Amino acid sequence: MTEFAQLSLHVPEPAVRPGGQPDFSNVTIAKAGAVARPDVDAAPEDIRDLAYSIIRILNREGEAVGPWAGLLSDEALLTGLRNMMKLRAFDARMLMAQRQGKTSFYMQHLGEEAVSCAFRKALRQGDMNFPTYRQAGLLIADGYPMEEMMNQIFSNESDPLRGRQLPVMYSSKEHGFFTISGNLSTQYVQAVGWAMASAIKNDTKIAAAWIGDGSTAESDFHSALVFASTYKAPVILNIVNNQWAISTFQGIARGGSGTFAARGLGFGIPALRVDGNDYLAVHAVSLWAAERARRNLGPTLIEYVTYRVGAHSTSDDPSAYRPKTESEAWPLGDPVLRLKKHLILKGAWSESRHVQAEAEILDEVIDAQKRAEAHGTLHAGGKPSVRDIFDGVYADMPPHIRRQRQKAGY
Repeated sequence: MTEFAQLSLHVPEPAVRPGGQPDFSNVTIAKAGAVARPDVDAAPEDIRDLAYSIIRILNREGEAVGPWAGLLSDEALLTGLRNMMKLRAFDARMLMAQRQGKTSFYMQHLGEEAVSCAFRKALRQGDMNFPTYRQAGLLIADGYPMEEMMNQIFSNESDPLRGRQLPVMYSSKEHGFFTISGNLSTQYVQAVGWAMASAIKNDTKIAAAWIGDGSTAESDFHSALVFASTYKAPVILNIVNNQWAISTFQGIARGGSGTFAARGLGFGIPALRVDGNDYLAVHAVSLWAAERARRNLGPTLIEYVTYRVGAHSTSDDPSAYRPKTESEAWPLGDPVLRLKKHLILKGAWSESRHVQAEAEILDEVIDAQKRAEAHGTLHAGGKPSVRDIFDGVYADMPPHIRRQRQKAGY
């Protein structure tokens, strides 16, 4: 009988640990403009290579090149730049507010601003996003008031959710932003279900699902792909690959698939990878996927290759699991600086105008914060009423809940 060695498991290891030299040699980056733009009705099996490359438009000189370029006017690009700058300034002020004890919790978007800000511009009013906690740019880019976002973060008397959600877990039906779930990956099956319902009603609205690289290991992710592919649901399946889950590198969730986009191939879903720090590329790919959904061509899976510069949240210390200088070595750069460089190259922007815009945006954010804080913060000022605990739960309140409300004095 043949003798075999003892069985063992393979546990993926990150390329580098804290104190080591940052290493992104595993990130194969295609030359800007080199990846073809297929017809929107291309068969999934004919574009398998897009799941392994990275679609890029902006080259290192700041030029927009290749078949995916040319979809946005200078005015639209300037709006995109301001939206990203606004989200970054908003982040900085809210992070400071958390450190000052004005809220219990906050999560930054630093380095990932292009993903949500550009994606929102590819959708139409009425479309619905099922986001994670790092897509506030969907609201910023759609003109949702920052003061309302801050009211929710502070859980004050003007909190639109009346204190019934964790900070940064916004909700706005009007702006196509389904309330965030703290249970990761649940939004994937919800988005597919919403998209299927839209199709059943013969509506024209599409859905977008959002998930991080780490959460693709959850079963909900795979369940959603089964239903999306089987029924050709009008949904865009977004994976934000920012290299790190809470404190775990992407290799654990990715396994042997090579890329996260490749997960879609086994389900017969068109899958693309895009430079998540290239505003133009994110918008172009998102628009391509949205058109597929609107033309009843089914779902598209998009992997945004980006990098989480900041901590996972205000409860996290990234120096415990990655080199402190890792973000500086990230090869795809800063999304704000890259779009700024492109606009300056085109003569539509300048260094002086950028400095002025930064000051104007900061004033706008500070003004919104002052108005929000006038309604209260975590430890000071007005709070939602206890009565709100009982409202909005049942269409017809059961007698035992009514009695509980009465005992509480309401």
